Amino acid sequence: MTSFGRALLANGNLKKVTLFAAAATSIGLGLAYASRQQVQAGKMSTVTFPPSMNFPDLKNHNNVMASHLTPAIYAELSKRVTPNGCTLDECIQTGVDNPGHPFIKTVGMVAGDEECYEVFKELMDPVIDERHNGYKPDDLHPTDLDSSKIRGGHLDSEYVLSSRVRTGRSIRGLSLPPHCNRAERRMVESVVVRALSKLQGELSGKYYPLAKMTEEEQQQLIDDHFLFDKPVSPLLTCAGMARDWPDARGIWHNDSKNFLVWINEEDHTRLISMEKGGNMHGVFERFCQGLNQVESLIKEEGWEYMWNEHLGYILTCPSNLGTGLRAGVHVKLPNLSNDPRFDEILDKLRLQKRGTGGVDTASTGGIFDISNLDRLGQSEVQLVQRVIDGVDLLIKMEKMLERNRSINHLMPK
Repeated sequence: MTSFGRALLANGNLKKVTLFAAAATSIGLGLAYASRQQVQAGKMSTVTFPPSMNFPDLKNHNNVMASHLTPAIYAELSKRVTPNGCTLDECIQTGVDNPGHPFIKTVGMVAGDEECYEVFKELMDPVIDERHNGYKPDDLHPTDLDSSKIRGGHLDSEYVLSSRVRTGRSIRGLSLPPHCNRAERRMVESVVVRALSKLQGELSGKYYPLAKMTEEEQQQLIDDHFLFDKPVSPLLTCAGMARDWPDARGIWHNDSKNFLVWINEEDHTRLISMEKGGNMHGVFERFCQGLNQVESLIKEEGWEYMWNEHLGYILTCPSNLGTGLRAGVHVKLPNLSNDPRFDEILDKLRLQKRGTGGVDTASTGGIFDISNLDRLGQSEVQLVQRVIDGVDLLIKMEKMLERNRSINHLMPK
């Protein structure tokens, strides 16, 4: 029962009306009915329906949540609530409202707080297993932010236009964006901005709150491609990501504009290291340095990140659990991308492609955003190394095709 409900009981204002179903309806469902007179007289506060009446219609859905949510699981989990008050229905609403694309299987659910992954584990575990290539409930996730372990990483800048590594981090004890209230969202902003203000040297920078920035600052952030907008995707808005916009949202970047932090977008924070050219080694080195320093400063404030040895770093979407890391490059592959084996090559390398405009955008001029496919079960070092080695191979293939040479001997196994 909610604290509001307990307060009503304590004041003697709540009368629980318990009625028994008289007869099954033609569809075989029992209902708890209240009389019209009771409703009109204001004697009833709630009507309780069986979970079978509230089970969502998912018969035309193509998302991971819909593949695993059964009436029996719903009946059990719909009775639970996390300590912060998050319910199963809040977690699955985005997947209910967005059936998905016949050829693109989205996740279909989010977490409203850290505890959702445990309280609703009967659904979360199979969703994580499918989305993360067979990751089991007893698997352990490795974390490794030692950039000195990276081999190579200086990719050919004739082909690689830019390199970036990003991840997310969540503040333990505060609800995640789908469920947080205004006070929690503002606390996230306060904690993170105080920590960022203490960064020094190469990482020293400035915070720009979305609600208070000047027109000149806004235009500069647009020109730098740093600004994020109010979510318009139904996947995000149906998950509650756009509530109270732009309250407590903002962008921080260092003076060199190669290390950024987004606050209260899809996650509490998104941390990004990037630069022009193919120096992925340097980008990852700055990424690790920035992450470690920001985490230390947040701990000095008495807070810590959401993390556990099974799921790694906890983020809003189950697809980003573990490292939350996406290491990517914008790379020119006009010849290789026309090879009918291109998608097969990427799949074998555990890489994914996007257009340079982001998810669901087309490539222009043979330029693609190539990044790691996996997030959970491998460390940050392992994933970045996979991108470096994979993109290096893609460039070798592109060079061979430029000379009308075969790439059969370079095909990954």
